Amino acid sequence: MKMKQEIIKLKNVHKNYIMGDAVIRAVEGVDLSIKKGDFLAIVGPSGSGKSTMMNLVGALDLATKGDIFLDGQNIEHLHESGLARIRGKKIGFIFQTFNLIPTLTALENVILPMMFQSYTKEERLERGKDLLKQVGLEKRMNHLPSELSGGERQRVAIARALANNPEVILADEPTGNLDSKTGKQVIEILKKLNKQSKTIVMVTHDLEMAKQAKRIIRLRDGKIESIN
Repeated sequence: MKMKQEIIKLKNVHKNYIMGDAVIRAVEGVDLSIKKGDFLAIVGPSGSGKSTMMNLVGALDLATKGDIFLDGQNIEHLHESGLARIRGKKIGFIFQTFNLIPTLTALENVILPMMFQSYTKEERLERGKDLLKQVGLEKRMNHLPSELSGGERQRVAIARALANNPEVILADEPTGNLDSKTGKQVIEILKKLNKQSKTIVMVTHDLEMAKQAKRIIRLRDGKIESIN
C-alpha cells in the first residue's frame, strides 16, 4: 500500500511573544506530521495555542524556534515575499468572521486571490462562477456580503479559499458565527473537499464539529496533549 505524502511537518516548534517584561510561550516544542488528504481538527481551551498553530502552519507567522515544512520546503528560511507566494499558491484560508470585502460582490470576492496569479480575466470569471456553483450560490453571485446570510457568506469564503486550487485548506473556527444547522452544512462542504483530496486543517472549539475530522489534535498550554 502506497504511503501518503507528508505535506506539513512541524519539528520542535516554539512560538514566544514578548508582552512587556513577560514572555508568553504560545507554542512549546510541537512535533506534528500532516499527510496529503488528511482532515485534522485542532481543539483546546482558550489560550491553548490553537490560533498560533494555525498562523504558523499557514505561513502567516514564523516560529521563534524549530522548523516548519510545507511540501518539503522549510518555510522558516523564507522572506516575506516567499511566504506570500506560498500562501497564495498552496494554502486557502477560511476565517470565522468571513473576511469578505464589503464593497465587492460574492463573485468579485472569490476572484480577488486569482488576480495575483497567472489567470486571465476570462479564466478568473469562469473559475469564480464555477466555484460559487460548487457551494450552491450560483444565484447569489452578484450580491454584496451585506445581502447574504452568515451561511452564504461563509460559503463565499470557502469558494474564495479554493480560488487558486490550493493543496491545503486552513479553517479557523469556520462554524463559530453560524447556527448549528448552517454549521453542519459548512462541515459537509469541508468533508466533500477532503474526499476530493484537499488537506483540511480546522481549528474549532466545537467538539461535535471536531468529530467530523479524521484526526483530533488536543492542545493545552501550547503543547500537544493528545492525538486521536
